[in-house]
Amino acid sequence: MSKYTKEDIIRLVKENDVSFIRLQFTDILGTLKNVAITPSQLEKALDNKCMFDGSSIEGFVRIEESDMYLYPDYDSFAIIPWRPQQDRVARLICDVYKPDGTPFEGDPRYVLKKTIQRAADMGLSFNVGPECEFFLFHTDDTGHATTETYDEAGYFDLGGTENGENARRDMVLALEEMGFEIEASHHEVAVAQHEIDFKYSDALLAADRIMTFKMAVKAIARQHGMCATFMPKPIFGINGSGMHTNMSLFTADGKNAFYDPNDSIGLSKMAYSFIAGIMKHMRSMTAVTNPLVNSYKRLVPGYEAPCYIAWTASNRSALIRVPASRGMGTRVELRCPDPACNPYLELAVLLAAGLDGIEQNLQPVDAVSANIFHMTPDEREARGIESLPGNLHEAIREMRKSQFVKDVLGEHVFTKYLEAKRAEWDAFRTVVTQWELDAYLEKY
Repeated sequence: MSKYTKEDIIRLVKENDVSFIRLQFTDILGTLKNVAITPSQLEKALDNKCMFDGSSIEGFVRIEESDMYLYPDYDSFAIIPWRPQQDRVARLICDVYKPDGTPFEGDPRYVLKKTIQRAADMGLSFNVGPECEFFLFHTDDTGHATTETYDEAGYFDLGGTENGENARRDMVLALEEMGFEIEASHHEVAVAQHEIDFKYSDALLAADRIMTFKMAVKAIARQHGMCATFMPKPIFGINGSGMHTNMSLFTADGKNAFYDPNDSIGLSKMAYSFIAGIMKHMRSMTAVTNPLVNSYKRLVPGYEAPCYIAWTASNRSALIRVPASRGMGTRVELRCPDPACNPYLELAVLLAAGLDGIEQNLQPVDAVSANIFHMTPDEREARGIESLPGNLHEAIREMRKSQFVKDVLGEHVFTKYLEAKRAEWDAFRTVVTQWELDAYLEKY
């Protein structure tokens, strides 16, 4: 049942002195876009008559098929609390449609909706709880980001030597005003690194909230004279930022489909198959869950980020972990994704992989209880433990040969995404880095 009607939104805009409404949508690379309108155009927008030029958006369409329409999701209406309290700003998250009234196949939100419907056809709903990490750095005199910080705090430390804690407090308050239920916020392991966790929800709302979360964190950091970054590995030698993704399936009668009290560790057959599906397709999905050249600087042994495809119920060195909670809280945690990913595409491929495991009745290899980082290559090989792709180029190659990923994303997104990622890799591999200059310039 919908939370808002068209009349509700028009009334809320008037009552709250809203002067601008942002019609938001996301491109295939996970960048938030918007068209801003005034209240005079609100009714037109709510009737799905607001058009924009799709040819200007990364990976959308060719110039000859550029007209696109924004269909607002009424329930996504929210007033942006960090904007001025007079002439306020609100937002609506939109789906992208073609002029003939059909969903645009290049809209990431549509990709996720299709996969959610596949689960619904199986009598299942998909719930997701993300754990988003980020860094707070100082800006320079021109307002540009640096990697400088006075922060010397560590994991769960109280207080610090900069205003990061004050910024995080304001982020939590703003997110709660926008309807988030914040479960925890704390300083992370690395200096200047923070985490804010919000309650799980259905997958579409979770993806919407991840996009809203990143927008809010960045905006409030700027108000504190800081830069918030979701870059996976901004500083060499310390932990990078991940977005651990907690997933569960629920049945139509509201029961957690991953829980079985009669199993030795409390998991259902469906949970085991879901895990097996993720493991089967993980290498081909990594370009989606870890989309940047920089993502693979985080996925190396020694910095808590898992890079070996295994599962466990007991330690954090494996890619997939089953947290201790059982009953309604039974869930599967994938530990490799980073917050630079497009959450709509990420959740679509993860759900589809899990459903494939269920449909094929797959069973995972034995769980790993030992610390995988301490195993030798021969020991990992003997256990059948594969590694994630070692760089973006390898991840692209794995994705390109996957019919599974192509079917989930659709021809349009699959092709455009690979084109963009190949261009990113080519741009990176032609750059002469400072490391090369330091290592080779005088030696050779």
